Amino acid sequence: MGTGMCVPERVLTNADLERMVDTSNEWILARTGIRERRIAAPDECLSSFAVPASRNALEMAGLEGKDVDLVICATVTPDQPFPATSTRIQDQIGASRAAAFDLAAGCTGFVYGLSVAQQFLQTGWAKTALVVGGEVLSKIVDWKDRNTCVLFGDGAGAVALRAEDGDRGLLGTALRSDGSLAGLVELPGGGSREPHTAETLGNGRNFLKMRGSETFKIAVRSIAEISDEALTSCGLGHRDVTWFIPHQANRRIIDAVGQRLEVREGHTYINVERFGNTSAASIPIGLDELNRGGRIQPGDILLFSAFGAGLTWGAAVVRW
Repeated sequence: MGTGMCVPERVLTNADLERMVDTSNEWILARTGIRERRIAAPDECLSSFAVPASRNALEMAGLEGKDVDLVICATVTPDQPFPATSTRIQDQIGASRAAAFDLAAGCTGFVYGLSVAQQFLQTGWAKTALVVGGEVLSKIVDWKDRNTCVLFGDGAGAVALRAEDGDRGLLGTALRSDGSLAGLVELPGGGSREPHTAETLGNGRNFLKMRGSETFKIAVRSIAEISDEALTSCGLGHRDVTWFIPHQANRRIIDAVGQRLEVREGHTYINVERFGNTSAASIPIGLDELNRGGRIQPGDILLFSAFGAGLTWGAAVVRW
């Protein structure tokens, strides 16, 4: 029914990073396709962007906070471990009768969130749901590690969903995970397994860790396979896709998956060069840009696909 987004004002370019770590604009562009990313200010947190994104989605949908029955926030960088950031969103948008919870599925979080919301809507438990994907990854990135700090950005995107009769909307989803590969993308410290101590903080266990080359290979195959599964479950094929809106992890991953899925030229939405990898926020941000740009028409088939920490991966198919 509506889409929204919000990103920080501060832009961090590759030229800025050249002055911070041993890297170069050419190195970053060649390996990731990223030119710049948005970075939260010291006094900003996830809800600083998730709340405006939610309000924008509700405004487009012609809804108010009191209309919302359910708020799901997909994130791995909440305002704090608890309470859930979704409850802050629920309070600030005036969703006084809504249930709210956070969902952690890494970069696949938004797709997982859509699938969960769909269950509540289809059973009749909820009439209206708000699904938010947002991250402030700059707060958990090691700015001395050139292999990771160049990749990530901050922001949030949201969609308002409503249960209605008809053939439009979320047609189906496909979700997978493999916890045996959890070590490829992780935040080692800070949980009950490894609480923060002076030692963990001193050795950087409070920063995101990623084994990029291994993750890349698995990501391309997994995203392509899960996309096929989601399309097949809806009785659709590659040529039915009007817009492929993938998680914006890396331009090389996006291009490789697009080729495997035989997406038509010019029908893969890419904004990674401007925002970097915003994890769970990347698909709803891309969707909102396309939607507000008037580039999606009624009846268009949209394919969302993502891969992230967990490892998790998933896809969703929407008829606009």
